[in-house]
Amino acid sequence: MQNILVADDLEIICTGLTYLIDHQNTNWRVTAHTHNGTDTFIAVEQGNIDIVIMELDMPGENGLTTLQRLHDNFPNVPVIVLSTHEERECLTRCFQHGAAAYVLKRSGNAEIINALQHVNRQALYIDANLPLCATERQALTDDCAMGNLTGLTDHCPYERLSRREREVFPLITMGYANREIAQRLCISTKTVEAHKASIMRKLALSCHVELVRFAVHHHLVTI
Repeated sequence: MQNILVADDLEIICTGLTYLIDHQNTNWRVTAHTHNGTDTFIAVEQGNIDIVIMELDMPGENGLTTLQRLHDNFPNVPVIVLSTHEERECLTRCFQHGAAAYVLKRSGNAEIINALQHVNRQALYIDANLPLCATERQALTDDCAMGNLTGLTDHCPYERLSRREREVFPLITMGYANREIAQRLCISTKTVEAHKASIMRKLALSCHVELVRFAVHHHLVTI
């Protein structure tokens, strides 16, 4: 059986996708729901997730940032992006950050099933309803397959943060207290404090306001 995580801030989307997927005559089962990027990463980190279906625009950590972290740390867990965006730039950026498939929220149920079938074969999938001509679609698919869209960085100081610091970062930005962060990440409050101090030092920031401005400026969180 393949365990699927559905990540969307709308409960009705999670419920609908769960019903759709669980009633297919396949070995797919939705075993977890999350509602923001940080919890999505934590759920995958805890193991037993084979595929992620993730809304791009959830509150908190920016969807592209979550996508990149998942790809970097769990390259064998494909991520199907759900999105309302139909722009070529958004599609390209998602594949740059490690997406395995891109599906529009306005599309019919068949597109999610098609995407799941493709990622099972380790093949990329682009929603058939995206306004791309055949040449553009093939060129993008070829570039992804050849690795021409991977390994891009923005040369942002954020890249200096460790894996755990990147988990703490969005929670700090959203104003969670140290105790709340510790509980969510299953670490001690002293460890949280140490990570916060390290983050502020690496990013050359002096207060929470500066941290929020940094996160928004570099599109690391969605407010």
